[in-house]
Amino acid sequence: MSAGAREAGGTTGAASRAAAVRAVALVLGRGQTLEVALAAAEPAAADRPLAQALAFGALRFGHRLKRIATTLAGRPWQGLAAEVQALLLVGLFQLEYGAAPEHAAVSTTVDAARLVGAGRAAGLVNACLRRFLRERAALVAAADQKLEGRSSHPEWLVAALKRDWPAEAWQVLEADNEHPPLVLRANARRTTRAALAEELAALGHPSRPVPFAPAALVLDAPVDVRRLPPFLEGRCSVQDAAAQLAAPLLGARPGERVLDACAAPGGKACHVLEAEPGLAELVALDLDADRAARITQNLGRLGLSATVVAGDALDPAVPDARPFERILLDAPCSGTGVIRRHPDIKWLRRPADIGPLAARQRELLAALWPRLAPGGRLVYATCSVLRAENAAVIEAFLAATPAAVDVTESASLAVPGLPPRPTPAGPGLVLLPGLAGTDGFYYACLERRAH
Repeated sequence: MSAGAREAGGTTGAASRAAAVRAVALVLGRGQTLEVALAAAEPAAADRPLAQALAFGALRFGHRLKRIATTLAGRPWQGLAAEVQALLLVGLFQLEYGAAPEHAAVSTTVDAARLVGAGRAAGLVNACLRRFLRERAALVAAADQKLEGRSSHPEWLVAALKRDWPAEAWQVLEADNEHPPLVLRANARRTTRAALAEELAALGHPSRPVPFAPAALVLDAPVDVRRLPPFLEGRCSVQDAAAQLAAPLLGARPGERVLDACAAPGGKACHVLEAEPGLAELVALDLDADRAARITQNLGRLGLSATVVAGDALDPAVPDARPFERILLDAPCSGTGVIRRHPDIKWLRRPADIGPLAARQRELLAALWPRLAPGGRLVYATCSVLRAENAAVIEAFLAATPAAVDVTESASLAVPGLPPRPTPAGPGLVLLPGLAGTDGFYYACLERRAH
């Protein structure tokens, strides 16, 4: 495995390790997302960068490290408390991938055991980490005997990727373990991509354009956007280049009503508004009121306006019964295309989740289709790379809906420079991590026959 770069150097204190352990334990033991878990861990400002790097790294490479930890502990993984699991993953991550001195990584992780209330496990953690240093080569080789260990992915996901993408599976698995780039989208209402690139360069942040995403800039190095004037002043947003394809594929035109049916936090809705200022109305709908509030915040920062509604996309009366010429359905999905940004997905998602998610996607598609005006276009999107949530959903819908026409190929002509499509072929447009240089994404553009 190209180890996705050696992560986490920095301080040698136990506080950062303890914060990382608390966060990882909340993911493993309580099923919280890493974002929520890190907030709950409450690291001090000085400890936050290292704690975050350790938590991300421990989960990113954790399925590989778990195999090693199980051997070292001499007991089944499920028999270890979540805090002990987290201590072993954070400690082993530092030793295998980190930049801190080995003795410091061991001692501070042992100290962290006491800080997180797992002092009784300190001896076990110390013994396991020191044994790893003595037997590293053999332990790593044993963990890497299977693809699940070598790629640090759960077995079910490895099997699904090999089934759906037999030629590309390894590239996807490797890409999932890389650090994701920071990608910005220039706000066409306030700047251009070229002007934004010049502004960023003057601030010491060089970037490069993405050929098939005309508003996208990839920064050479990550930066806290909350300290970037062009972000704070609404001249750009954070959005992966794959997600930036939604607006051009939707192809909204002046005078049209547009519905973004699962809109939070509003990145795609804002991009549609930036790209076409002459819309009659854009309705940004989301089921969760708190998440809908984030849409309003993003609209305000970018100087845009839309009708923001907290409601159920399955309700034909929300926001009203008038038809839309364009509908974007960014459907709830497994998130298997964005694992490089959210490594907790490897731990939180289960194979049993995929069937219900696909059923929900089919339900949303069927409910929204009658709201599309004749001659209008609906863009179905997910950040999944699994066929069950993508091509299979669209194939079934097309077979059951004679008025629906797949126009993805012709719509893609509006996006020159798209990367090669993976195989096997099917309806829609697929971007896979490791092949397109983007997050994993799926789009299908469906138009409703006028007669």
